[in-house]
Amino acid sequence: MNLHAKVEFLDAVLNREPVAGLTHDFYRYPARFSPQFVQAVIKAFTQPGDVVLDPFMGGGTTLVEARVMGRRAIGVDISQLATFIARVKTTPLLDRDFSTIQKWGESNVDRLNLHSPVIRADKWIETGYQRNFSSKNTWPIRKMLELALAYVEELPDERQRSFIRCALLKSAQWAVDSRERVPKAKEFREQFLGFLGEMIQGAQEFSTIVRRSDRLYKMDSAVRTLCLNRSAVGLENDFSLLSIPSPKLILTSPPYPGVHILYHRWNVLGRKETPAPFWVANSLDGQGETFYTFGNRQRKNLTTYYEQALAALTSLARLANRNTYLVQMLGFSDPSWQLPRYLVTMEQAGFTEVQFKELATSPDGRIWRSVPNRRWYATYHQENSSATSQEVVLFHRLI
Repeated sequence: MNLHAKVEFLDAVLNREPVAGLTHDFYRYPARFSPQFVQAVIKAFTQPGDVVLDPFMGGGTTLVEARVMGRRAIGVDISQLATFIARVKTTPLLDRDFSTIQKWGESNVDRLNLHSPVIRADKWIETGYQRNFSSKNTWPIRKMLELALAYVEELPDERQRSFIRCALLKSAQWAVDSRERVPKAKEFREQFLGFLGEMIQGAQEFSTIVRRSDRLYKMDSAVRTLCLNRSAVGLENDFSLLSIPSPKLILTSPPYPGVHILYHRWNVLGRKETPAPFWVANSLDGQGETFYTFGNRQRKNLTTYYEQALAALTSLARLANRNTYLVQMLGFSDPSWQLPRYLVTMEQAGFTEVQFKELATSPDGRIWRSVPNRRWYATYHQENSSATSQEVVLFHRLI
């Protein structure tokens, strides 16, 4: 890299601006990448037409940026909620879709009336998806969601239904997740309509850029964006990937060792967890926090975490080739021992670290960045805000 490129790359890595633009703000998924960081990495390590893989795609930031930059984007996540969000964010829509969605919102927002009869979501209720979501404070939000989700089924196209479900998901997260006060029904309706308009605008921009990019780079492949709901373990054997070349770039942020991140729940009033987002997204939940984080963060030496990480990273090594770069952003509850062990795990999987000394922000030769206002913590009993407010960028290639 020349000096200008180095400065640009570091500025992108250290960027602290709120995640915004295109479809990035459709949902506030935990531990999201900065789009500027993703842009910089894709620009540095790939060319148009190359395959970019994110095996822990979360909210799909990597996929959104890869598509608008003319790359083929593949995302994988074990969470059905993450897969739903990423698919909505990366699906180009037509003008008629936007018109239908806008008309639906304008004609139905007033029907979200607390006095209207509603058919309860009995199957979701029986399986616990509305747990902690029917209190004195939250039941109005729950009822308006039930009404809206019934009206969504009136739409003719699944892409349109998913888009509005995502808008409801964003609105409900705004209303209840870590809030001290649940908004009134009128406030919710107004916010929903506002969010819907913002999402339409972002999706229109995304759709326009993607179509222009596809023409510019002659992206005639049938597989331009692929979102898989599965584990990264065994990914090399997935039938969907058999006809796709090895990724030129694997860009991802795997679960952080020893760090609690609530990927799959909302904290109602900041206290009680609810799996309601899965209900809104018409998706199934997993098996608790450890299902999404490579195991219990309180287990001694994080044995399960590193076993799961090794299995996943070994699969990535089998998908990669000699031209593949693996770029990861990671945080740790205690980097002093967790980072060295993670690097050993990478070697066991078949990767060797590549350091760009000219980009280093730390004496260890790596890029470290500070992340303000962390919302997760290192252990159940004691926060380690100093450690968990730091993230490192790791570069690897096959041994």
